[in-house]
Amino acid sequence: MKIFYDSTFINKEKLLEAGINHKIKLEYYKITNEDYEKGKKEKFGISIIKKEYTSNKVETEEKSIKYLYNEENKINEILKILREHEVTPIGMKDIVLEFCILETLEKTCKL
Repeated sequence: MKIFYDSTFINKEKLLEAGINHKIKLEYYKITNEDYEKGKKEKFGISIIKKEYTSNKVETEEKSIKYLYNEENKINEILKILREHEVTPIGMKDIVLEFCILETLEKTCKL
């Protein structure tokens, strides 16, 4: 099940710098996996939907990572970071991977 977390429009100045003259909305969702089995699959995931409002249509792009964490607070932390930095679906995987790597390093290296 997808649960709405938050949304934002990409900053107009950023769009103009990139030569984009239309609005882009980003929507962030928490996924609660209904096929969750303790020890076999993770309970929570994330999804980002990007909507580009061009002059005559709305183009949509979506990416999801279904099985990510069992702790809801971790998912909320990732979603907060993604939203604050206006991360699009295409950049989601890299940011989540960095988050997981840093978390692992902090645990093993006692940073």
